[in-house]
Amino acid sequence: MVYETPEQQMQSARRSLATQRDGGTHRPAPRRASIGKASAEVKTKALLKKVRNIALALLALYVGAGITGAIIGGIGFWGVMTVVALTAFVFAMFTATGKVKVPQRAELKQGNPHQMVARTELWLEAQRPALPPPAQALIDRLGVQLDALGLQLKGLGDNEPAMAEVRELVGEYIPETIDNYRKIPQHLRQEEYAGKTADQRLTESLEKLSGEVDRVTRRLAEGALDDLAIKSRYLEYRYGGAEALEDMTEMPDTGVPLPDFSAMPAKQER
Repeated sequence: MVYETPEQQMQSARRSLATQRDGGTHRPAPRRASIGKASAEVKTKALLKKVRNIALALLALYVGAGITGAIIGGIGFWGVMTVVALTAFVFAMFTATGKVKVPQRAELKQGNPHQMVARTELWLEAQRPALPPPAQALIDRLGVQLDALGLQLKGLGDNEPAMAEVRELVGEYIPETIDNYRKIPQHLRQEEYAGKTADQRLTESLEKLSGEVDRVTRRLAEGALDDLAIKSRYLEYRYGGAEALEDMTEMPDTGVPLPDFSAMPAKQER
């Protein structure tokens, strides 16, 4: 029997307490299919491409067997067995190939916004099983947030300051945080260092990054919200009467020019 010294017992107790604080010891959670729509779309396209290739290969095989049989008067028993074996080979070959590859870190901030979001989601999915449960929940949240961010980035040029900020946030800060955590040996991740464990620091960092992604998304959405507000007020004036026009004088200055109502035909009285 192995006896622990009082110091070892205290250290074990601290590790156990840190484990319970971080959600306890769990079995690895089942890997989710996708954390976001962008990565799910990439996987769906890859699956459809694989199904198409299998169908084309089998069609070519069966047509070739039929033509051969017509020429030589039938393919016989061994011909049928050959076709069956080749069918199994086609399925095995395409099942083993055509999988969606996990992007490299250097690829995350490349391409258009949709590609950047999809690659980041695929990369995060690959890292998720190695993270503690609280961090896994934040990865799931980031997948949803990245989908929303990708929608706001559509039509945004590469020279826009916001685009550079997003590429740095999504392509550098998020993966660098996870990479730094994974460099720490697993048996040291729940030991306190400077007052906190590596698991706790990772969770706090991902929480802050999640908040930053949400902030950038909201900031990009402000322009669309302003446009919608202006359009809504115009419709109220156009179809709501003169009182709505008076209300428009109280609208906050959004920086977006209002429509020229003087050039619009007045609403006819019925």
